[in-house]
Amino acid sequence: MSNFALELASSIRSIPDYPKPGIVFRDITTLLGNPRAFRRAVDALVQPYAGMKIDKIAGMEARGFILGGAVAHQLSAGFVPIRKKGKLPHDTVRIAYSLEYGVDEMEMHVDAVDPGEKVILVDDLIATGGTAVGAVQLLRQIGADVVSACFVIDLPDLGGRKKLEELGVEVRTLVEFSGH
Repeated sequence: MSNFALELASSIRSIPDYPKPGIVFRDITTLLGNPRAFRRAVDALVQPYAGMKIDKIAGMEARGFILGGAVAHQLSAGFVPIRKKGKLPHDTVRIAYSLEYGVDEMEMHVDAVDPGEKVILVDDLIATGGTAVGAVQLLRQIGADVVSACFVIDLPDLGGRKKLEELGVEVRTLVEFSGH
């Protein structure tokens, strides 16, 4: 692991047996509260796209809003919230997606992205990939060109990255943790 990845990893709190026994929850609120780590994480997410024309950053509820908003600001792009069903006030487009424990639905405003706009999906963590795959499908459903999906944390043992890559989406992550 690089020094940068070690620094980020050390700024992320690990909570064993949450939300259920056998799971280690990776809590980025400690990274967000550390000005240096937060800045370096955002800069690393932005760097590959500096100078590119990116129209929108789509952030998944809720930590994706924090990271995505910062990335959108740095890239002078618009921000699109992807939310749980029933949380947006205007006309929406919706998709059902698989969770580790069942099925849920997410939505976005129908006019949030114009067809052909270049979009980067941002969230804190990629695990099984169900939510991220659903978000990519939702964005593509309204005509977005999903350039990349970016995450601070990858849990490679759970296979989410591979699912996105099989959809033809470039995946960028900053640090990996083994296990669940």
